[in-house]
Amino acid sequence: MNIPVNPGDRYDVYCAACPTRMVLDRIADKWAMLILGRLARQPVRFNQLRREIDGVSQKVLSQTLKRLERDGLIARAVFATVPVTVEYSITPLGETLNDAVAALRTWAETHIETVLEAQRRYDKA
Repeated sequence: MNIPVNPGDRYDVYCAACPTRMVLDRIADKWAMLILGRLARQPVRFNQLRREIDGVSQKVLSQTLKRLERDGLIARAVFATVPVTVEYSITPLGETLNDAVAALRTWAETHIETVLEAQRRYDKA
């Protein structure tokens, strides 16, 4: 039986049926984290995001943006131009998540050499 960290808590991420697992899925999604990090700087159009986030496909970018919008983490603004202009921005809720995971992005960039060396040592053994 999973016991909440705080006895009065309604949610327990260790329980398979807990809806908070969806948030953990977003944190574990590298594309979602990269999109939030990019949108934290300023609103961006779809094609600019695709150019700036190297390796993301158009399909994955579109799917991830829809999920983030549905979760209330980003906002989509449509401008009546020819052709139509769509711009994405981070929401206040998205900013709180981005603040929480920015340290993970920094950790990854700071410690990648150590991780790669550990993998080389492991693979040799």
